[in-house]
Amino acid sequence: MINKIILFSIKNKLIIGLMMLAWIGVGIYSMKEVPIDAVPDITNNQVQVITTSPNLGTEDIEQFVTYPVEVAMANLPGITEIRSISRFGLSVVTLVFKDDMGTYLPRQLVSEKLADVKDQIPQKFGEPFMGPITTGLGEIYQYTLAVDSNYKDKYTDTDLRTYQDWIVKRQMAMLAGVVEVNSFGGRVKQYEIAVDPDRLRSMGITIADIFKALEINNENTGGAYIVKDHKANFIRGEGLARSLSDLENIVVTTENNIPTLIKDVATVKFGHAVRFGSFTKNGEGDAVGGMILMLRGENSNDVIARVKDRVVEIEKSLPKGISIKPFIDRASLIEKTTSTVSSNLLEGGLIVIFVLVLFLGNFRGGLIVASTIPLSLLFAYIMMNIFGVWSNLMSLGAIDFGIIVDGAVIIVESVAFYISQRVRNTVNGQLSQQEMDEISNTSSSKMMNAAFFGQLIILIVFIPILTLQGVEGKMFTPMAMTFSFAVIGAMVLCLTYVPMVSALFMSKKPSQKLMWGDKAIIWMANKYEPLLQKSLKRKKLILSLSGAFLVLAIFTFSRMGGEFVPQLDEGDIAMQALLKPGSSLEETEKVSTLIEKTILDNFPEVTEMVSRIGVAELPTDPMPMDIADMFIILKPQSEWTSAETKEELIDKIRDKLAFIPGVNYEFSQPLELRFNELMTGVRQDVAIKLFGEDLDALASYAQKMSEIIGTVEGVADIKVEATKGLPQMTVKYERDKLAQYGLNVQELNTIVRTAFSGEVAGVIFEGEKRFDLVVRLKDEHKTSIDDLKNIYVELPNGDQLPLKEVASISYQGGPMQISREGTNRRTYVGINVRGRDVESVVNEIQEKLDSQLDLPPGYYIKYGGSFENLQRAKSRLMIVVPIALALIFVLLFFALKSFSQTVMIYVAIPLSAIGGIFSLWLRDMPFSISAGVGFIVLFGVAVLNGLVLISSMNELKQEGMGLKERIIKGTKERIRPIFLTASTDILGFLPMAISTSSGAEVQRPLATVVIGGMLTASILTLIIIPILYSIVEVRAERKKLKRDSNEGLNIGGASIATLLIIPLIGTLTLFGQNVQAQTSNAKQLTLDEAISFGLSNNGNVKSAETEIKRLEALKGTSFNLGKTDVGVQYGQYNSFENDFAFSIDQKFQFPTVYSSRNGLAKANIQAGKFDKAITENELIKEIKLSWYQLTYLMDKNKLLLYQDSMYVKFLKAANLRYQTEAGTLLEKVTAESKVTAVKALIIQNEADIKGYKKRLQTLLNSPSPVDIINGFNPKKELKLTLDTAIVSSNPNLGYLTNLITIREKEKAVNKAQFLPDFSIGYFNQSLIGSYNVNGSEQFYGRSQRFTGIQATISIPIWAKPDLARIKAAKLNQQKAQTEADYYQTVLLGEYERVVQDYLKYKYTIETYETNALPQAELILSNSTKSFENGAIDYVEYIQGLNNGLEIKNEYLNILNQYNQSIIAIEYLGGK
Repeated sequence: MINKIILFSIKNKLIIGLMMLAWIGVGIYSMKEVPIDAVPDITNNQVQVITTSPNLGTEDIEQFVTYPVEVAMANLPGITEIRSISRFGLSVVTLVFKDDMGTYLPRQLVSEKLADVKDQIPQKFGEPFMGPITTGLGEIYQYTLAVDSNYKDKYTDTDLRTYQDWIVKRQMAMLAGVVEVNSFGGRVKQYEIAVDPDRLRSMGITIADIFKALEINNENTGGAYIVKDHKANFIRGEGLARSLSDLENIVVTTENNIPTLIKDVATVKFGHAVRFGSFTKNGEGDAVGGMILMLRGENSNDVIARVKDRVVEIEKSLPKGISIKPFIDRASLIEKTTSTVSSNLLEGGLIVIFVLVLFLGNFRGGLIVASTIPLSLLFAYIMMNIFGVWSNLMSLGAIDFGIIVDGAVIIVESVAFYISQRVRNTVNGQLSQQEMDEISNTSSSKMMNAAFFGQLIILIVFIPILTLQGVEGKMFTPMAMTFSFAVIGAMVLCLTYVPMVSALFMSKKPSQKLMWGDKAIIWMANKYEPLLQKSLKRKKLILSLSGAFLVLAIFTFSRMGGEFVPQLDEGDIAMQALLKPGSSLEETEKVSTLIEKTILDNFPEVTEMVSRIGVAELPTDPMPMDIADMFIILKPQSEWTSAETKEELIDKIRDKLAFIPGVNYEFSQPLELRFNELMTGVRQDVAIKLFGEDLDALASYAQKMSEIIGTVEGVADIKVEATKGLPQMTVKYERDKLAQYGLNVQELNTIVRTAFSGEVAGVIFEGEKRFDLVVRLKDEHKTSIDDLKNIYVELPNGDQLPLKEVASISYQGGPMQISREGTNRRTYVGINVRGRDVESVVNEIQEKLDSQLDLPPGYYIKYGGSFENLQRAKSRLMIVVPIALALIFVLLFFALKSFSQTVMIYVAIPLSAIGGIFSLWLRDMPFSISAGVGFIVLFGVAVLNGLVLISSMNELKQEGMGLKERIIKGTKERIRPIFLTASTDILGFLPMAISTSSGAEVQRPLATVVIGGMLTASILTLIIIPILYSIVEVRAERKKLKRDSNEGLNIGGASIATLLIIPLIGTLTLFGQNVQAQTSNAKQLTLDEAISFGLSNNGNVKSAETEIKRLEALKGTSFNLGKTDVGVQYGQYNSFENDFAFSIDQKFQFPTVYSSRNGLAKANIQAGKFDKAITENELIKEIKLSWYQLTYLMDKNKLLLYQDSMYVKFLKAANLRYQTEAGTLLEKVTAESKVTAVKALIIQNEADIKGYKKRLQTLLNSPSPVDIINGFNPKKELKLTLDTAIVSSNPNLGYLTNLITIREKEKAVNKAQFLPDFSIGYFNQSLIGSYNVNGSEQFYGRSQRFTGIQATISIPIWAKPDLARIKAAKLNQQKAQTEADYYQTVLLGEYERVVQDYLKYKYTIETYETNALPQAELILSNSTKSFENGAIDYVEYIQGLNNGLEIKNEYLNILNQYNQSIIAIEYLGGK
């Protein structure tokens, strides 16, 4: 496919030319359309729900507002995070949704839920609404209304705020891309009815009366119309108050026809709303400003331009002396970052072009390659426009034109090389266009196969970056996409444009004169060749050193630390001044003004300084009144005089402000500050969040955490979230008194709220402007708690009494702020990190908190901020990077079709990592995601040079070139493209690596990694890969030689001896097939499995088990009482009468007889068990013998097959030599006889194998054939300790020892039988007749029975037979003892003999393995090589083969004897 595209491009040059013109046109259009910004918008997809209720305390806001909102929103689809802040008068709930849900669907879901939430929040507690559709990049333009010095006294801050709200803000509306204009500073104008409570009380008027009077006297109406003179005259009632005098003359009450007017009980004046935020500027006090919020997804560069144009128009409508002056203009940051990117790209591109033209050795070729740079960039912009990728510091920050032109370099260099070669073979030294086309096609097709896979690999390495999610995904995915677009563009150009333009514009008559670049490359090649040859001689040393460097690099990397991304220098400083919690707005204004004046007076670098205090009109940033966000606008760094770096300037500012007591300072940057807050709810780099329930406990533990964290080096700007210390005057109503006076809480709350905060009683219009009409107490009646206590409330009967009579009023501290995350309360300790990497700082913090902080149950810590982003990105990369590396491996394998060569090139990845790691270490840079992207890019680029080098050597291999020659020539030929690709990659990134301009901080680690990695990868590629290639190829050639030696016999001769081999071959083949068939059907077992199988199935073992059961059954005969005698008598045994009698008699032996018999039975059972053990031991021995005999025969078979291959190869050579008359007939016949003899031995050996397999099957009593498992170690290990004590475990010895016990038990039985026997009986009979009983005659009939018992003892008076049996038993016992003793002696002797055999064979085996076998290999190898080279004749060759093979055969015999000796030892030990 690749070759067809290249050929089409060369043949259709016009089509490709037109395609390039369209390419350029669309690319330029896309460049103008792609949105531009400084950095990617990393804000997550969030919706803010804001509720303002100026009169509610912090805990009330949480309970009545925040919690209902959180609960209602928690189950919305796609929601991933909920966090909230509740503070006095304000609730901000931030809902984070999945990014793929878009911008408007989440807002629709939230809007639908808000309708339900509003019903759950009590009236007058505020209505929740959604924040503007903007992001962290939305604050594009912040400004102040500046007043000319000549008009300073003319405009108040209330006037300025009115102009901001009603002129600037309104005219900014409907501007494309602007979603909101947020005002801050100044005072919001109101019409104020300042009530005098003393007058009210004296006149019996209440505030409610004033409210009612204002409401009914400030409205318009209409009365339809009246027709007169054919016209409809509409009726309009004009009753709106238009001025202060109108309000003053409103009647409150009338008594005795005397009206009481508003002005009688109150002062009517222009007032202002209660302030919860402020704005100061340049140490001059109060000021007014605004913030332009951009709609999410808009092009900030275009929106800013439109805003600036609109500002020019608005200024024309502002009163004289007022102008709009920006203090934060995103356009300046965009200009700085885009300038950094463009200058780096331009400088890198120029350096790359210079290197190409200089070293390519062809000026036209250099220009062709250079032309691909802008074309690739244009293609990237086309794709960015299609896929919606913005142009910013990150998306364009990784583009290296050196990497992009790698493929073009390889192609053009190859074209130039082949043109030079072709020109040398021409007569006139000039090529035709057809020849140019042919050369371009051939070179491009050949090189593009390697280059295409290399570029594809570069694309694959970006897959891990494309899988990143969250903040890291939004930051680095555009970078990966843009770079991939540029590489894809370069791939398309290499397939179409480069081959076409090379064929068209490359010189057809190139100069044969060497250019400076040619001379430089030749010099490098001449220096490189001896270095390569020395390296090939010291392979192990160089590979070991490389491995050592890799280990050292890994160790260095593990100690390097990490951070999420390097901090982008925005140019300005954002400083936070933190006063004591609970400080008033006026106090914070005073301090901020002092800070501004101090900094401006002492630091000439500062051009302007502004401070935002508290919340703005739209409280998207819920900041308390005791914190001031201060923006320090700086001159360019080249104009600084007080400090050299920003860190030094910050330290000096901190020192200069140390005189102000009770103020802490935190330093950040404007954009970074906003991003941190929106993303995590915390403004610092790292947030250590503590979750729990009790606010006091959270505050206490947070303070302890702060003290522990403060001991960690590198921690700066520690801030503990202020959750306590809000001063409150608490009014607690006494309900019994309320009941007594007939009052209710709602009325009293209204009175309190109106008196101090003010209650809106209507609206006053000034043209289009509208201002609230507010009723509140006069300022002098709002100064102390006594004023609150002495507010009078009206009773139902018209009387009045002070509030303190029905309520307890006192000072009580309250929570400053309640933060929640995931619907759980939490506080945090925020820190910034300076002079150290984030990861190591957080790890140390974790260790210290775990060891020093003991939290109660239910309280736990989480880490947020940039550390959380780093951990999430690293965990994902740990999964995806190995997958990408595996894909690279697969692609390399497809390109080379060789596993070993793929592994060889893959070595470039760790080699390149060495340089990347050390370059970071030398520049004292921690690992960051930017550096990680650099490593990913590096891995892809590093394999490209190796792929080109291996492809070149493979081509030379196909040409038949020798190994060493093709290594030297292949590397020398490819040294130019390798040098060019490496140098362009390095120099292309050089401007990024050394740049100090704005935004370079993010690019610097990436460029550093690539430069350092390419340096080591290029150097080591030219050394390590040739070494590995040499090792792999030598092994491959050896394997090929072995395969060749296994080829079939050449039987083309007419010799009878040769023909005689054929039947042997057929027999062997048939026999082998039978054996193979049996083997394929055989059950493969390990030795342990075979022994287990045999013990379970062998017939002898089963018979022995049956005998044990029989003996156990006979044990029941030990206690045998004999038969019981039962006798009956009937007849005239006493008189003439017939009597009846019966008797029962039982005989038994002496009790010791039974116990002796029982002992004998147990001994017989033990004998049966020993008999089974003997059978099993014999069976195990036979299985082992058969098993190891099989391994011996199989190894012998391998040796015979090897011997056969050698002789077959010899026969093949002998036939060839005989046919070419280089050899003799005797040599040929000798070879044939050797082959015949070996074939016969193979058949015999195969038969033995078959016989032993059958024997093994018989031993196992297996119904199917069995075979030993593959990979079995033929050398048996002795697992027993050599000690004579092991023979004590021999079952035969155990059997004889048990026989002594049997004889002893038999003797005991005979002795017991010498003792007397016993019998006992019972009789029952009738004795019919008359008998004299006690002197009187009595008759006894059949019913009277006479009973009794009887006992007998049998004494052996004739004892001679019993004594003879006892004597015989004693002799049997002595005989058994003699036999056991003698067998033990024989057993020990046999053990000593077998051990000596084992030691003898063991020593012989070790001698063979260390000396004889290597010598045999050397004999066989040298004999073969010498015979092939003609150094020896066939007689010496056969003698050498016989000697080598005899050593191997003898080794197998000795190994077999060695195994048999171990088996014998194990048998003697019963193992």
